Amino acid sequence: MKQTCILKKTFLFAFLAAGFAYSCQNADKKTDTPSVEMKTTGKITAELTSPPLVPEPVGERPPAKLTVSMEILEKEGEMADGVKYMYWTFGGTVPGSFIRTRVGDEVEFHLKNHPDNKLPHNIDLHAVTGPGGGAASSFVAPGHEVTFSFKVLNPGLYVYHCATAPVAMHIANGMYGLILVEPEGGLPAVDREYYVMQGDFYTKGKNGEQGLQAFDMQKAIDEHPDYIVFNGNIGALTGNKAITANVGETVRLYIGNGGPNMLSSFHIIGEIFDKVYVEGGQLINRNVQTTLIPAGGAAIVEFKAEVPGTYTLVDHSLTRAFNKGALGLLTVTGDGNKTIYSGKQTEGIYQPEGSTVQVMPGSGNAADEGPKAANLSERVKMGKTVYARTCIACHQENGKGIPNAFPPLAGSDFLNADVNRAIDIILHGKTGKITVNGKDFDGVMPAQILSDEEIANVLSYVYDNWGNKKQEVTPAMVSQKRK
Repeated sequence: MKQTCILKKTFLFAFLAAGFAYSCQNADKKTDTPSVEMKTTGKITAELTSPPLVPEPVGERPPAKLTVSMEILEKEGEMADGVKYMYWTFGGTVPGSFIRTRVGDEVEFHLKNHPDNKLPHNIDLHAVTGPGGGAASSFVAPGHEVTFSFKVLNPGLYVYHCATAPVAMHIANGMYGLILVEPEGGLPAVDREYYVMQGDFYTKGKNGEQGLQAFDMQKAIDEHPDYIVFNGNIGALTGNKAITANVGETVRLYIGNGGPNMLSSFHIIGEIFDKVYVEGGQLINRNVQTTLIPAGGAAIVEFKAEVPGTYTLVDHSLTRAFNKGALGLLTVTGDGNKTIYSGKQTEGIYQPEGSTVQVMPGSGNAADEGPKAANLSERVKMGKTVYARTCIACHQENGKGIPNAFPPLAGSDFLNADVNRAIDIILHGKTGKITVNGKDFDGVMPAQILSDEEIANVLSYVYDNWGNKKQEVTPAMVSQKRK
């Protein structure tokens, strides 16, 4: 009797499992869109936008014949203050123009290679089903145009990039972007949408070295990037270029990672993602702090702006953010909500820390000597660059510091009283209380691994600005204190 009961239970379980599997298969069939069979209605010219902007949502429109026209441009741009780079771009920007489609669209893609360019290029769109994602059909020489077509079959957020050999070089020079394929009926409406893409760059000079920098293939092979940035350069999403929202608005970010090598641990300091479309697909995760985006991958994140303030976008491999540039800002304006957050915050503390190596007080060493200033004017100009990559996080762009945390350099009685003391603190660091302009600060100033020339330049810049005395600091003065 007992054996019969066990057999009946086993049969019932097997029957239910088979039924569940069958229903799941049918459910998949019901939810999968038969994109190949979708008929197109009318012709549309695609709206293309430069980052961080995105085109208008697709909404309820039916599948269409969509014409995308994109130009490849090789152009010089600014990687950081005083650092130039020859970018290779889709549409003139890094990342390239954002493309927005829907399942069932038939895309006619026109790829033009500007006649002033030096090299042939092509495009591999991860949203394409076909050889090379379109790369096999899109190889184009300078001064030429190619056309190829494809039908969009799968919804999601996809990377596109150049796939001309050496592929890593073309991508590392900025040739990547995002193409969004919306599902039938479109994505749910939100108040704000932005386009952010991370990339790693490899330069012959070290981080912050001035002038036009060439691509370094060996560094790329070794996976040792000098810069890891959002939207092509340091500061692309800061200052007056920060993205914005109002309290109560929902924000959707289309996040990509062009690579060519580094993963991205994408995080917004002070926000939690209500929804993450994992790897840019249809799987939705909720209440996420940090989402991993592989090189050549993407994700969609959504959240509601609940509290006003400045929020920092970072790669949470944090030396990439604070030392190599993977940092942006979201400014939220509106009324506060003390139930959610008391408002007892110090805004701006999460700023780029810069690329200078810092060590605890007493353990500093000299950095390699770099270029030398010919006169005071040149020294001040070069010092501004050192300040931007070394001091700005704590002392701020205007030299006013952060109340109760980092002392001001602007109009500083402590700084102006003793230039040799200022040199000594940069060389060796300082621990303990100091009084600046009548206010006490008690903390740690790390020693900065800078050359005598760099210390002379940055102090000359500080003394030349913000109401400080016009004091030139020379490398000889620094060398004497170092001894």
